[in-house]
Amino acid sequence: MINQTLIQYFHWYYNDELKLWKKVSSEAKSLKDIGITGAWLPPAYKCTEGSNSVGYDCYDLYDLGEFDQKNSVPTRYGTKEEYLQAIKDLHDQEIMVVADVVFNHKAGADELEKVPVKRVNPDNRAEFTSDQFEIEAWTKFTFPGRKGKYSEFIWDKRCFSGIDWAEDLQETAIFSIQNEYGDGWEDVPSDEMGNYDYLMFNDIEFRNKAVREELKRWGEWYYETCGMGGFRLDAVKHISPRYLAEWLDHMKAKFDKDFFIVAENWILDDVQKLRDYVDLTEGRMQLFDSMLHHNFYQAGQQGSDYDLSKIFNDTLVESHPQLSVTFVDNHDSQPLQSLEAYVDFWFRPLAYALILLREQGIPCVFYPDLYGAKYIDKDNDGNDADVELIGVPQLDVMVRTRRDAAHGIQREYFDHPNCIGFTREGTAEQENSGVAVVLSNGEEGSKHMEMGPAQAGKVFVDALGHRTEEVTVGDDGWGDFFCQAGSVSIWVRKN
Repeated sequence: MINQTLIQYFHWYYNDELKLWKKVSSEAKSLKDIGITGAWLPPAYKCTEGSNSVGYDCYDLYDLGEFDQKNSVPTRYGTKEEYLQAIKDLHDQEIMVVADVVFNHKAGADELEKVPVKRVNPDNRAEFTSDQFEIEAWTKFTFPGRKGKYSEFIWDKRCFSGIDWAEDLQETAIFSIQNEYGDGWEDVPSDEMGNYDYLMFNDIEFRNKAVREELKRWGEWYYETCGMGGFRLDAVKHISPRYLAEWLDHMKAKFDKDFFIVAENWILDDVQKLRDYVDLTEGRMQLFDSMLHHNFYQAGQQGSDYDLSKIFNDTLVESHPQLSVTFVDNHDSQPLQSLEAYVDFWFRPLAYALILLREQGIPCVFYPDLYGAKYIDKDNDGNDADVELIGVPQLDVMVRTRRDAAHGIQREYFDHPNCIGFTREGTAEQENSGVAVVLSNGEEGSKHMEMGPAQAGKVFVDALGHRTEEVTVGDDGWGDFFCQAGSVSIWVRKN
């Protein structure tokens, strides 16, 4: 059995000298060699700032770095040809490509329209604070640089339910567009701020059938053009789940293909909201386990005061292991971003051991943890802040160990607040497989753990080299495994 391991192959401030699509091509074989099976790539389409946009302020979904729009032909990551080559190079290494899909909003419209609106209380979007009136707003998308190639669809005010800028008034606010689909927002999973349909820019109106059909046509074109194996769906708690189900079902039926689907539903306060979303979408998609990330963050902050035996409590992977994508951090939680909650460096190896070597969940590695990153941005006080993210030591060893050794029956020893462990028995099919993991957020620790009868007499060593002794599993299949203080050791078969 192959253990899937994803990598988020970008971060918010990607600024390496080599453009990202070329970097992907150059690193595809190395990713395969360490055990990566899937690469989540950033939004590939033209955005409001052309070659400067990260990808989530999307303008033209059909422009993959092909047309002179927004003062640039390439996107931040390269040209369409380079994107397609990167996908091919990943596929040549049997690595699945997961493409980022941003359906919640559009930005950077080409023309103004007169739009009937009502002002909305930003803290309670269910409350209007004005009667209907008319503004001039950027709501018409004609894509003049593309000239109708691939699609002649024109987006206008009927395609959006809300906007945040009145050009004639020079006013930033939340305006609910009054149209034939109703004067209020759509029903969405999140009831934060009364109704969290509106997030940013031009909020897409999924009650408009023409919009729904256009996005299906785009999905067909995107897959036929690129051949990706799956999709990451952005900001799903702000989008009608009925439409996402409709789009996914359409794509599956059209191509007779079970795409890998993972959705971002950023929840930190109540795991039940993630579990409810699984029910709401009838298990059509994986979800990122943001609650587990939050536990990792808390563990890093609290040190030895954190009870490691409860690290998986109130997480999605605890209740829905087959539908959970586990991660340590991502582009939203990295330093200087809006959801910053970066797991402390000392705890990152422990967190990775917990997502990479256990049976439950599909882990997703974060680009800076493999390659490192340096960047500058404004902090909360408006001052320039220099950030350097150092790669997690021996992360490649952990990923390889997942591929080669983390197989078979899992036994857990989560019986101490500061020292926990687990084992994977190994299987006959995966030669020399089997692994024992011990980690501590306090003093040096040890665990007496069962490896299973097939490992009796086998010698294990710490793959990370933190412990130098060898452990021989007893005739009863049990052994004593150790770790350093505030550290993790990963015990694998010698040689």
